[in-house]
Amino acid sequence: MNTRNRPGRHVSPQPGVNRPPYGLGTPASTLQARPQKPVFAARDLVLNPKSAPNPACSSDPARPCRHPLTNELENHRLLAHEQAVKGHFAAIIPALKHLAAQQHEADFLERAQRVAHTDLGFLLPAGILEDAWIANLDMRALYGACVMHTIRLMAEQTQAVPQNSDEVTSFLLDCGYHAVDITPCSDGRLKGLVRYILRLPDDAVRSRKAYAGAMFDVEANVKRWIETELMRYREGRPVSADAGTRYLKIAVYHWSSSDPAHEGCAAHHSSERDAAEAGLGRLREFRQAIENSFCCGASVDTLLIGVDTDTDGIKVHVPDADGEMSLYRCVSNLTLYKETVNDDASNARLKVYQAIQAASATDGWGKGNGEPHEGMRRLIATLLINNLSQIEYVCGNWGGRYPDIGHNERFISVGDGFEEFQVRNLAYFVYLHTVEEGGPDLDVGLQIFSTLNVLHGLPVPVAIHFRYDRRVPGSRERTVERCQRVKAAIEARYAELHRQGLLVCGMTVQDKPPGSPIEPVEANGASALRSAR
Repeated sequence: MNTRNRPGRHVSPQPGVNRPPYGLGTPASTLQARPQKPVFAARDLVLNPKSAPNPACSSDPARPCRHPLTNELENHRLLAHEQAVKGHFAAIIPALKHLAAQQHEADFLERAQRVAHTDLGFLLPAGILEDAWIANLDMRALYGACVMHTIRLMAEQTQAVPQNSDEVTSFLLDCGYHAVDITPCSDGRLKGLVRYILRLPDDAVRSRKAYAGAMFDVEANVKRWIETELMRYREGRPVSADAGTRYLKIAVYHWSSSDPAHEGCAAHHSSERDAAEAGLGRLREFRQAIENSFCCGASVDTLLIGVDTDTDGIKVHVPDADGEMSLYRCVSNLTLYKETVNDDASNARLKVYQAIQAASATDGWGKGNGEPHEGMRRLIATLLINNLSQIEYVCGNWGGRYPDIGHNERFISVGDGFEEFQVRNLAYFVYLHTVEEGGPDLDVGLQIFSTLNVLHGLPVPVAIHFRYDRRVPGSRERTVERCQRVKAAIEARYAELHRQGLLVCGMTVQDKPPGSPIEPVEANGASALRSAR
């Protein structure tokens, strides 16, 4: 099979046949990946859409924000979910301050559990509370335990609902892609990339492993490509090997438009250009590795996307007909939003197509060989239109720019990560199997939390989470051992923080199927907590 034959490559239409541009000829239900269907339901919080703030639009202060292509129902549900998750984490410190003021009362144990039950939704580790009369309450251990249990509680309460994955997967196949693999930066401000910024269902994405600076491991990604292609040959999933579809690899970098010199990507010293160049270079290495290592013209498509983490507006670097990209050949969706916010839906879609076409034109800086193939153009149009809803989400709730433009993560997620909730600035993610290979990414996370937590006397919560496959004999046992090895290595790497109680590690494992329960690995503070049902 020659996978160099690009799926959906544009074929010139017959004379006299006028084909509608992409974004117009594609049904609206496809361009908005999940029309009027929620990604998930947030429990314990019901948001009244009428109560949501609706400030003046940044592009036209004389009127409220209201883009014609916005999925308002989805925006309301996403806001409810974000407020529910962040609200639970925000309740931890006030609750612990309340306990600190009462720790020497005679009935402190009972008071503490009542506060925890009411404010946090779970009971605290009795051992820490019972020792409070001997010395001061160990607030660092208590804080770490509360963070770890809140993670599990939020995962349990995030009730998954149908995400229209089949429709989006079919759309991707129509675009010529049997698998989409996304690598964002580990930065917590990109934690909501798939569900919020790109508005894609989880199941439609083959993999989303984060690395500092989006500098993914090329060899590991080649192995993932091999696994995907083997599944097509052996099982015909999602399509057989002779279907002519391809594997799409996406790298996502980021920057800050409010403070570009300080609040950009820490791994690239807050340089937007360096981050974009590094991501583009890594994509080229991955593509070259596939082409050099396998016969029959094996190759992949690649796409580079940038995110302004202050507004969640994306910048898509449009490939040419050869699949090559340039830093200068791109579509800024924030600019497109401002240009289309006063249009009707049809004209707005037309301008999306025109922006992609204009970015494909040759110029002195990003000269390329024509437009990308048909499927890539359709995909880019869909991502841009989906992201317009996210730009409106930020405009409608925060006046067009997040108040926390810098880091404000609650914990460091190490291992496979928690898929149950994906919310901006919630966690700094480090994908690794061993601390030796993921050490540099982990160092960046600790550097961030040295300012967020350690400077204020709070410990750095590290949630170690790996998934196992119960179909494989001994998989759970080996995964538990991996958790323990990683925990020991992290505590050894940051020995001084651990000695001072400024590093708290919790360990959990989980079976691979979606919705599987999260299982604590050891009976420490995080796993000994009991939910207050």
